[in-house]
Amino acid sequence: MRKTVCCFFICFFLMAGAAVWGQADTRSPMDDALAAMDRAFNTQPLLLEDEYYLGRAVAANIFSVYRPYNGNPSLTRYLNRICQTIVINSPQPIIFSGYHVVILDTGEYNAFASPGGHIMITRGLLEAASSEDALAALIAHELAHIILRHAASIIEQMSLANEMSALASRAAAMSGNSQATQKALEMRTFAAVIMDTMMKNGYSQTQEFNADIKALELLAASGYDPQGLVEMLQILQRLQPGRAGGFNSTHPSPAERLVNVNTSIRRYQVPNTRSARVQRFENR
Repeated sequence: MRKTVCCFFICFFLMAGAAVWGQADTRSPMDDALAAMDRAFNTQPLLLEDEYYLGRAVAANIFSVYRPYNGNPSLTRYLNRICQTIVINSPQPIIFSGYHVVILDTGEYNAFASPGGHIMITRGLLEAASSEDALAALIAHELAHIILRHAASIIEQMSLANEMSALASRAAAMSGNSQATQKALEMRTFAAVIMDTMMKNGYSQTQEFNADIKALELLAASGYDPQGLVEMLQILQRLQPGRAGGFNSTHPSPAERLVNVNTSIRRYQVPNTRSARVQRFENR
């Protein structure tokens, strides 16, 4: 499995995919990316704009592994409406370019969230969900990773700016490449670190548990039943052992997550309005 793609492919993809994220670029994607890298490698903490451009590179890398699923545009719109319902009731309703959900065309059980607000959920995971509240729980968990800045904090805590700049400088010096090439190497290295975290190593157990607790808060604040997360974890507990990869390699077990969630869920009680969402879930 490739961990990175070349910077020129990333930029070409992002120009072609600007409509997917709902924002057309007016500047050169290469200029944007290199300028963002300059700021990101010299600013602590990362700015929201930096996180967006770096998140775009991560999303492009994910799309080099999983193709976007375009077979049901109404389902994508449905997921984005759920996402916006949660976001507007969250402590961070506004980020640089908003939050956007895309479906990945694979039967694997997995989901990703880039630092810039890009949420990607596999078709297999969506098909496993049994209610809108369970779908909302999937989205809320990924939103929690963004709001809690888990990907960005990895970069900041490890002081990767200096390490990656030094690495890219040595590579550029050895090959006689320009400053633009050096920045491209830095961008690919940065994207690779986040990709390894999301697709191979996973976040820490504490970060995953914190994302689940934050998801309960987000669900309750937006009127969704926090039990939707319990429902989704129980489904994964039943189905996940028969699937390789995905959540199995990057998340604590569903059983461990259920124990963590059940210690806090009583704090998040909402009126039962599930019946109002049954029909639109069935028509998704």
